Amino acid sequence: MKTKKINKQTNKNKYIKKMAKNVSVDTKSTQEKKEEEEVKEYTQMENEMVFYLRENPKCQVYAIGKWYENSHGQVIGDAETYFLHILTNERCENVRDCFSGWSEQDKKADEDWESLCQHIEELDGLEEIICDEKRFEV
Repeated sequence: MKTKKINKQTNKNKYIKKMAKNVSVDTKSTQEKKEEEEVKEYTQMENEMVFYLRENPKCQVYAIGKWYENSHGQVIGDAETYFLHILTNERCENVRDCFSGWSEQDKKADEDWESLCQHIEELDGLEEIICDEKRFEV
């Protein structure tokens, strides 16, 4: 009788373990489906903005911020930000790269461009500024 009782208990334990595996697989499948649905609801957002120098507003450089938001307006992941080259409009990862291959004949203008770059580099929250603002005076 003890053997039969032990076998019943062993079989019951095996059944419970098997059911537990099935439940966790089902839960995972449901979670994966929810994640897939959320991915479909993401919207790519983009903001183009300009930094300009207070002393010389003609001295300006453009930047772009791109990010994803879910249907609730929450930002998903990290924003991607970059600057646009002053002549070619090509993507530049660094504000100083925007002036590569270009120079001013005027010493005062060169100083203004240098000042603009320096002010931008010293900004706190640069990524947020690029994503939120349209114009930003430095």
